[in-house]
Amino acid sequence: MSKMYKRRRTGSLLILLPGILLTIIFVIYPVIRTAILSFESWNGVANAPKHFVGISNYISVFTSPKFWLGMRNSLFFIIGGFVILMPASFLMALLVTSKVKGSGFFRTTFLIPVMLGTTAVGLMWTFMLNPQFGMVGKLAEIFGSETVPNILATPVQNTWAVVLVNEWMYAGYNMLIFAAGLVAIPEDIHDACRIDGCTGIKKLFYVTIPLCKNMFMVFSVTCITGCLKVFDIVWAMTRGGPMDSSTTPAILLYTEGFQFKLMGRSSAIAMILLILGLVISVVLNSTIFKPDENL
Repeated sequence: MSKMYKRRRTGSLLILLPGILLTIIFVIYPVIRTAILSFESWNGVANAPKHFVGISNYISVFTSPKFWLGMRNSLFFIIGGFVILMPASFLMALLVTSKVKGSGFFRTTFLIPVMLGTTAVGLMWTFMLNPQFGMVGKLAEIFGSETVPNILATPVQNTWAVVLVNEWMYAGYNMLIFAAGLVAIPEDIHDACRIDGCTGIKKLFYVTIPLCKNMFMVFSVTCITGCLKVFDIVWAMTRGGPMDSSTTPAILLYTEGFQFKLMGRSSAIAMILLILGLVISVVLNSTIFKPDENL
């Protein structure tokens, strides 16, 4: 091994060292501590004793109706993500990457909801959906409706309302993901499609979408993991209520840990979400988005 190689390897390690240390301190160590705490009972007070309770925290979580209600609501978010958000974001990306006049205006407009911030968006839509003075109530009065339902106070409806607001907010962000894949398609491929007569819908399904496979993979992983841990938009609009009807596992994690001081049970929920997210990501990458061996 030459001195030049040793010097370069040492230099590379020194460059990577800050990133490795940050990852260990802020990612790996907290995950290990959370995993250990999930097998303990602790009220969150610094000097309070911790007692080993085995898997009782996991049993409490899996036998809790609130947890499965939260998982159901997370499933609603996942369904909304793939049925509404993914097609909408992809179509928006097609629009802003096309040579249509005014595409720059649409690009800016689509990104405005993301720039507003989750809390601002949640409060804005909460006021708009208010049956007494909100926009929805006023429109219902204009069209002659005598009773205006309180959507955010109605089980199931409140969850889907938050889901739709979430899709409205993050459509612009996911548009950027698909736009990056669209602009990366070589111009030679577009020219070949025009020569072969492959245009319009045929080009979209046989050329554009297959070449954006990696972007769909990125969207799928971020969508599923994000829906499993969704917290901010739900907390801003409903706080998981009424009667926990719109709660999510992340909200349950927060309330168990910081309201009821059940840090062990809260850590168990965190580990379940972490493992579930990792398993789903691995399954997606090894099945649906498995690399083509012929390439």
